[in-house]
Amino acid sequence: MMKPALPLLAALAAAGPAAAQTVTETTEEFEIAATVVATGLAHPWGMDILPDGALLVTERRGALRVVRDGVLSQPASGLPEIAVAGQGGLLDVALAPDFAQTGEVYFTFSEPGPGGAGTALGRAVLAGWQGDTPRLEDVETVFSMNRKTGTARHFGSRIVFSGDGTLFVTTGDRGASQRAQDFSDHAGAVLRIARDGSVPADNPFAGDPDAAPEIWSKGHRNVQGAALDPETGALWTVEHGARGGDEVNRPEAGKNYGWPEISYGRHYSGAEIGSGTAEPGYEQPRHYWDPSIAPSGMAIYDGAMFPEWRGDILVGALKYQLLARLDRADDGSIAGEERMLKARLGRIRDVTVAPDGALYLLTDDDPGSVVRVTRN
Repeated sequence: MMKPALPLLAALAAAGPAAAQTVTETTEEFEIAATVVATGLAHPWGMDILPDGALLVTERRGALRVVRDGVLSQPASGLPEIAVAGQGGLLDVALAPDFAQTGEVYFTFSEPGPGGAGTALGRAVLAGWQGDTPRLEDVETVFSMNRKTGTARHFGSRIVFSGDGTLFVTTGDRGASQRAQDFSDHAGAVLRIARDGSVPADNPFAGDPDAAPEIWSKGHRNVQGAALDPETGALWTVEHGARGGDEVNRPEAGKNYGWPEISYGRHYSGAEIGSGTAEPGYEQPRHYWDPSIAPSGMAIYDGAMFPEWRGDILVGALKYQLLARLDRADDGSIAGEERMLKARLGRIRDVTVAPDGALYLLTDDDPGSVVRVTRN
């Protein structure tokens, strides 16, 4: 019986340092090349691009590193205490829009506290990033989930800066689905806060005594991808379903996206979820996957290297180990899907667009890698 092909990164480890580190693939319109540019990371989770082109990368185990010219820096000092267990740990990272002036970075993590852990957002000044020993200074937690529990799954979490100076933070339902329908609970939500953690006055539930004022939208299971549309400024997200029912949404203020009252998936036991796929008062996804691909990080393409993809949504997948490209029509609706690099690289945890239009991918493994995707 023929053995299945190893993903690129496993093959590299098996073959030794002399192995080729690039795979090519013909997509629907052109050929791409995926090149491993750095490895040795422990379950990398999130990344952002520094002004000199280096990457700031999180490792779920609780380390933050600069990756420059294929070399990993020492872990940055100054991180707060992190609850590293299961899906919890150090999660996303994002440079402030004015990083060149302020040096501020934001990061999400599973924060320990009474009752267990919950998603939190930290803010700090990143110093020493041009060298081998980066450090975080003036560290503070500007947001903390209001109910911590002992489960080690469904923390979310992505950070997106909005054009109005606020930022979106996504959370998961923490493995307790009904929390996503409790508007007094931060779980299972997209949150919108100011950079100092305060609540914008125009948030949909600001001033509502029965709701957490940070909430932008609810009814989300576990949002692990989020990005702004560069054309419209609208927020788009991707979230994990159960057995099927992964969703692409465009969360709008005050709306309810249905989990667990409606879903296109089923429980892992095979039982039905809620009352079906649609009910009044709940929004429909813009796209869904059944069976599940286990989507994680996402980007909306606006670069020069692949002009054919401009405006399309790129989503990394864990279960099927692929990069999905969702083709968008002129009106912004999703018109089709292309699946690329399936089982070539491993589990793809995050996706970002480089200034030159290339893509960077993170593979979720130990060792995990940074992969650069270019036109071949």
